[in-house]
Amino acid sequence: VQLQASGGGLAQAGGSLRLSCAASGGTFSLYVLGWFRQAPGKEREFVAAITWSSGREAYANSVKGRFTISRDNAKNTVYLQMNSLKSEDTAVYYCAARAVLRNEYKDWGQGTQVTVSS
Repeated sequence: VQLQASGGGLAQAGGSLRLSCAASGGTFSLYVLGWFRQAPGKEREFVAAITWSSGREAYANSVKGRFTISRDNAKNTVYLQMNSLKSEDTAVYYCAARAVLRNEYKDWGQGTQVTVSS
């Protein structure tokens, strides 16, 4: 699966951004698409995921209630709507894919920088 992330940028605290991840080269009904992030000096962490076939969503506690993951079947695209942004959301965000029956995310897109100014 090939993944192309976009939509990062600069936002003020309390503001919003929407990230997009265009996917190709796979049977997406068999996949889970996820977003991860990595801040400077920190390990990469899970943000959110969506099971393509069912639409089931999962979120990290740190973003629950503020971020929403969704998918567009026609466009083979996953979105991450980020609201009420905080400075601690500043990171490089990556989209990734794993097979439903696997635990490991095997395919990764390039990162997109999100910077939140306070």
